[in-house]
Amino acid sequence: MDNSWKPFLESEFKKPYFLELSKFLKSEYESKTIYPPKPLVFRAFTTDLNKVSVVILGQDPYHTPGAAHGLAFSVPSTEKIPPSLVNIYKEIDSDIGNHANASGSLKNWQDQGVLLLNNVLTVEAHRAGSHRGKGWETFTEAVIKYLSDTRENLVFILWGRDARSKKPLIDESKHLILESAHPSPLSAHAGFFGSKPFSKTNAYLKAHNKKEIIW
Repeated sequence: MDNSWKPFLESEFKKPYFLELSKFLKSEYESKTIYPPKPLVFRAFTTDLNKVSVVILGQDPYHTPGAAHGLAFSVPSTEKIPPSLVNIYKEIDSDIGNHANASGSLKNWQDQGVLLLNNVLTVEAHRAGSHRGKGWETFTEAVIKYLSDTRENLVFILWGRDARSKKPLIDESKHLILESAHPSPLSAHAGFFGSKPFSKTNAYLKAHNKKEIIW
């Protein structure tokens, strides 16, 4: 993890809910196949906090082998691009022109200051949502509130019900919130397509003298 997150994370890791979550995860990793691999669980926090300008909140990691690598919606460059990310790329193409990525890895977004954070950071293989209600949601809420309270002029992109539930934690007087349906094929046509989050994000960043994202 990047040192910029250290004060916040060290404080959070000591709280009772996180100690219980840690016990649960220890047992799960020892007895089952869990994604992402343990060293990648907190990969989103290798993003320099001081460079974060955009927060994209997902649900939980991909639950198929080789896909989850600690960044929401992203997969290793060697993996097939998942359906939700295919739809994200379609919306980029429709919104601002061709997307910049040749693969499903969103590391270049992270390198530009996009925090790719899932609501739940782990999952059991082939069991979507299996680690919900174990404490990760409390952790994610703390992250969102910390960012809202300590930073200014961030863009929070909330896709889907889980992400949109975090809206009350964000101070709308100093941040931009963009919300829509999830990009999953099951819901993308219910408000994700045509929502233009990428051009709206860049317009806001430009207006606040921040570097636009190369999507």
